[in-house]
Amino acid sequence: MELRTLGNTGVKVSPLCLGAMMFGAWGERDHDKSIQIIHRALDAGINFVDTADVYSSGESEEIVGKALAGGRRDDVILATKVHGSMGDDPNHFGNSRRWIVREVENSLRRLGTDWIDLYQIHRPEADTDIDETLGALSDLVRQGKVRYVGSSTFPASRIVEAQWTAERRGRERFVCEQPPYSLLVRGIEADVLPTVRRHRMGAIVWSPLAGGWLSGKWRKDADDLTSRRSAMIPDRYDLSVPENQRKLDAADALAQVAEDAGLSLIELALAFVLRHPAVTAAIIGPRTIEHLESQLGAAAVELSDEVLDRIDEIVLPGVNVNPVDAGYQNPDLRPEALRR
Repeated sequence: MELRTLGNTGVKVSPLCLGAMMFGAWGERDHDKSIQIIHRALDAGINFVDTADVYSSGESEEIVGKALAGGRRDDVILATKVHGSMGDDPNHFGNSRRWIVREVENSLRRLGTDWIDLYQIHRPEADTDIDETLGALSDLVRQGKVRYVGSSTFPASRIVEAQWTAERRGRERFVCEQPPYSLLVRGIEADVLPTVRRHRMGAIVWSPLAGGWLSGKWRKDADDLTSRRSAMIPDRYDLSVPENQRKLDAADALAQVAEDAGLSLIELALAFVLRHPAVTAAIIGPRTIEHLESQLGAAAVELSDEVLDRIDEIVLPGVNVNPVDAGYQNPDLRPEALRR
């Protein structure tokens, strides 16, 4: 697996990044099975692992820590994130100095390591000055607890604000952004990815299979398209929502493109996001060994211009088929924010 440079850091990472969100209570509850998946990924050439404190309330970090014990830690670029709520206390959340300084210690303990290679702010937060956040992160870098810092699901304007603040205030700058990107969620092509390139940042894209829509199971002729996600997240999965019906139509057409190209839809989906010149790595989130094996070969897939043109005809560049899949919802457009 040919490695890529993460932004302008000089750090080399695999184009497939192992996402750990499905390890623990949110997915595979058996720690040994999760560790087996992690070890298989490392043996296959993946050297990049991404988790977050909020995944299964810290359990994911604990599993990753167990998997990297015994001599594997030094060869892995280990990333985690902070921001999500970790309890009922309103201060156990967010991007404040108080919380970041406290929570990084918890992540280090759960991961069983002395340092985190990439510490990311999981979401932007309007209530906290970005300079406070970057100041806290800069201190962690100087203390040796964190090597690099990054952002996740920031809109282009927030990315630029963070870069300018870092330059003007002498803070550590975000070296990468982690946005959602897939064949069905292409909105970041319009602004976020060009912004990332201009600032020489890396892009580690999440949900390249569009939350399962591009797994190959969502086809028009499938016997059963209901899922627990339809009940839990109806705005993203319920087929009575017109935007989701359009996703089904697009997924079905894309599956045909993949079949004509001699690929699985999973391979097509991953190869597509990896083809964009701004993308450093795509995060895969397997829950089983079978899921992992179905995705490992995608890094070697080359898509022809003809295939790419057919994709663009199905989903236009820079367009999210369902806008709610964008990840970041602008708080300034919420109804309460628009009431004069």
